Amino acid sequence: MIVVFALLSSALLSALLILVLKPLLVRYALARPNARSSHKTPTPQGGGIAVLAATLAVAGCSAIWLVLPVASLSVVGAAAIAFAVLGTADDIQPLPAWIRLVMQFVIVTAVVLAFGTRLLPEPVPLAAERVLLVVGGVWFVNLVNFMDGLDWITVAEMVPITGFVAGLGLVGIMPLWIAVLAAALCGALVGFAPFNRPVARLFLGDVGSLSIGLLVGWMLLQLAGTGGLAAAILLPLYYLMDATITLLRRLARGEKVWEAHRSHFYQKATDNGVRVLAVDAHVFGLNLVLAALAAMTLVWPSGAVQVVALALGVVLVGLVLRRFSRPGLEVSR
Repeated sequence: MIVVFALLSSALLSALLILVLKPLLVRYALARPNARSSHKTPTPQGGGIAVLAATLAVAGCSAIWLVLPVASLSVVGAAAIAFAVLGTADDIQPLPAWIRLVMQFVIVTAVVLAFGTRLLPEPVPLAAERVLLVVGGVWFVNLVNFMDGLDWITVAEMVPITGFVAGLGLVGIMPLWIAVLAAALCGALVGFAPFNRPVARLFLGDVGSLSIGLLVGWMLLQLAGTGGLAAAILLPLYYLMDATITLLRRLARGEKVWEAHRSHFYQKATDNGVRVLAVDAHVFGLNLVLAALAAMTLVWPSGAVQVVALALGVVLVGLVLRRFSRPGLEVSR
């Protein structure tokens, strides 16, 4: 089965590429602790190069083999590579915030215009919808980057999401080529996971978090375009709520939101003494529940089910965020 093959081969290729690249990353791409960091010693970053390379190589070969839409894959793959180049440049020499933001808007706009996915009712002007999608896409890419500040947290968040999207291809809800791309990304993250296990020996870096944000955000947009808007919101809901609430709080305090910080709920949890693995376990378990709620909205697509599932998802994420923000949790023992 091509989806399973894509997952397994991408995991193997990602791990092999990391083994090859790691000596170079140790020499040229050390992440030194800053105000945002959870690590205390310089650690190589750039593992996202292997993750993205494995994802696109496996997905591309699979698409050619099965005569799947290579042109469409090329567009989203090129956008992911563009984000990877931007992230690599920023990893090596931090770029001004305005340059990063302008480039992100250019890349996301190109993707939105290339695929032309329509989500809102016809009375909503097409131009207005495009603007909303571009702004939302840029925010999603950045929030994935912001949330990638703890060992294994991106694995705990993105493996359930990409695995779910890959599964939708097996049941015919998503096109097969998107399912293959999702499976390849899921596998690549699994291959990266042993190197990022707490205490991490390797980080994704911006090259990985930005490109993963683009790929996953695009997959969720395609899911929403099939009528699964509620599912597309539920799947990344933990990242959405943690990052958005944190941003709004920082704006309210008049802080410079583009500067490094430790205000996210998962960061508060570790500052309060919660073990990293315990935080990851909460995120992973929560995402499995959110995936189940997303599946429920697809199986029973009535308006009432959508509202109930979304409300329950918000409550569950809110409970986890509240738990992370409280000191003296039992999970820290």
